[in-house]
Amino acid sequence: MGETMTLEEQGESAREFIAGLIDELGMDAEVSTRVVDEETAEVVVEGQELGVLVGPGGATLAALQELARTFVQKRTGGQSSRINVDVAGYRAKRTAALQRFAQQVAEEVTASASDRALEPMSAADRKVVHDAINEIGGLSTRSEGEEPRRFIVISPGHDAAVEGA
Repeated sequence: MGETMTLEEQGESAREFIAGLIDELGMDAEVSTRVVDEETAEVVVEGQELGVLVGPGGATLAALQELARTFVQKRTGGQSSRINVDVAGYRAKRTAALQRFAQQVAEEVTASASDRALEPMSAADRKVVHDAINEIGGLSTRSEGEEPRRFIVISPGHDAAVEGA
């Protein structure tokens, strides 16, 4: 079947895959890996003019991450740890923007005392919004719909609760 690989080896395998892809695209970037926690490795891509690797709303980055994860799973026979890919700090910038957006929507929901449904978003983005609203308190969130059109509804006047992220 596949190889038994440590988390560090899986991260390095994903790094090699991403570096090879970037090389084939003729782009100039530094690609490194780091262990985030006991089950997650992150491949970090740094350089200039890397927007094409992020794509609109991070769609290309999500696809790149899925390709890297699939590559590692193929090498390990289907078993792999979590592999995250970040390009030019996009994920941190996206998280900060989503947290600001969640704060703004929370204020609107509190002022209007009305539910507010957000646009569909990825599971990772939904988690950021759920967590941000949960920190504010006095509101609740729930996810509705089916992938890929799953979205969050923020409701006023409840204990902070997250349902069905």
